[in-house]
Amino acid sequence: MSPLAAAPADPTLKDFGSDPWWLIGGKVLVIFVFLVVTVLMTMWIERRVIGRMQLRVGPNRAGPQGLLQGLADGVKLALKEDIVPRQVDKVVFVLAPVMAAVPAFISFIIIPFGPTVSVFGHQTALQGTDLPVAVLLVLAMSSMAIYGIVLAGWSSMSPYSLLGGLRSSAQMISYEIAMGLSFVAVFMFAGSMSTSEIVAAQHDKWFVVLLLPSFVVYVITMMGESNRIPFDLPEGEGELVGGFHTEYSSLKFAMFFLAEYINLTTLSALATTMFLGGWRAPAPISTVWAGANSGWWPVLWFLIKIFLFIFFFIWLRGTLPRVRYDQLMKLGWKVLMPFSLGWIMLVATIRALRNDGYDMRQIVIVAAVAAAIVLVATVVWEMLRGGEDDKEIVPGAGRGERTEPAAGGFPVPPMDAPHYHGRAREPVRPATIETPPEEVTSGTH
Repeated sequence: MSPLAAAPADPTLKDFGSDPWWLIGGKVLVIFVFLVVTVLMTMWIERRVIGRMQLRVGPNRAGPQGLLQGLADGVKLALKEDIVPRQVDKVVFVLAPVMAAVPAFISFIIIPFGPTVSVFGHQTALQGTDLPVAVLLVLAMSSMAIYGIVLAGWSSMSPYSLLGGLRSSAQMISYEIAMGLSFVAVFMFAGSMSTSEIVAAQHDKWFVVLLLPSFVVYVITMMGESNRIPFDLPEGEGELVGGFHTEYSSLKFAMFFLAEYINLTTLSALATTMFLGGWRAPAPISTVWAGANSGWWPVLWFLIKIFLFIFFFIWLRGTLPRVRYDQLMKLGWKVLMPFSLGWIMLVATIRALRNDGYDMRQIVIVAAVAAAIVLVATVVWEMLRGGEDDKEIVPGAGRGERTEPAAGGFPVPPMDAPHYHGRAREPVRPATIETPPEEVTSGTH
């Protein structure tokens, strides 16, 4: 029998729930340690990569080449004084970091690392567990993490923290809808919401090839879900000091920090599972080497894909500026959601026609022509409108008429008000510099 035939089959839902207790505990411990170590590695990689992008050295003191910098930061945060402002809601203030960090750990339990392997003579899948609706568990945990950020902003009793929490609630809910819609096409092709079965459905062709628009939408939404540049509006150091965690310090701040980087790893692993074949080796390797997708080797391919995504996150942070909040909401509600709904309708139509026996080549040609027509019509419409949406709508603006300061919806005081706090104020005159007579006569300026 050939090695390929002797390799164990891909795990299915029936393979979960029968492991002994020591194996289940070992899987949970390995996932926890993996996430913590990945956070430390991601912090080091991020600082080194951005340092090279910005022509800086990066961390090079704590350990060889700064490898222990993340560990040093963790020790520093643990030893710092834990300051709790007097006016905060202490119960919610302490609970919020926990609600942000715990769902981040739970989400990774349904991510498959590899196929079925032998561990101390017991055949088990390299995955914590699996569910018929495993992907929905990740979305549910992401929704729970929103409560941690919102409650942190509300309980801090600080205007900056409150604004950061409100921004986060609107941003993450908006982009979760688009993220969920990007998964619908994957569910149609895989016929399941189980992560192990989604990976098994990509044995011959990855979904990134078949469902490229869904992959693009997910990549954009994963940046919005991670609260990182260019979508780091909940933190917004330039205008909100630190955002929702302004009043946090010591280990409470470290838990928010940990949750952000664990979410980065979870989102990268979910993208790998849904669109990049999961733990399967890329086509050149899998076609030449028959054992590339068996044994422990798939763990290596899985880790390579995850760190490529993490590098992509770091690259964006080092190159893109923060977007405006109205641009963020417009992209989520007016671009990603309508596009996702249209793409889902197109995928559902193609699947239905293929099931009825129609020629797929003709269907793809018709779909491409229809997409081209819609794209050209959209471009022509925008050209005819001349960018009217970008113009500021202020009554009387542009016609030489005097407008009130609050006419555009911004409650700002008028700059030339005759009274200020009940006291008369002299109008501001432009400053002038008088040149001494001796400098004028001598020609010195």
